[in-house]
Amino acid sequence: MLEKDLQKKCIDYLHSKGAYTVKVISANKSGVPDILACVPTVITPDMVGKKVGVFVGAEIKNPNGKGITSSLQKRNIKQIKQAGGISASDIICLEDLERLLEK
Repeated sequence: MLEKDLQKKCIDYLHSKGAYTVKVISANKSGVPDILACVPTVITPDMVGKKVGVFVGAEIKNPNGKGITSSLQKRNIKQIKQAGGISASDIICLEDLERLLEK
């Protein structure tokens, strides 16, 4: 499977979850993850079951083992996590993305 095909599967999955999803082609910042999304999430009962958006950044890599996450990409993933988002590099299959969203 090509990386672009995996990206499409991941985007379709995120859409099925009701997420606002963007496939990043070009950004004003280097090392931005391939896919950015805001995923609706039901929060705790003390918040009366409202939905909030959780920011997600997913760096998709070729499932055939080609492609290495750069140090800049890793730094951006870390910044997303520090800001309260969910993020990961080296997503090589749809199951990786599903596990990321289960955390």
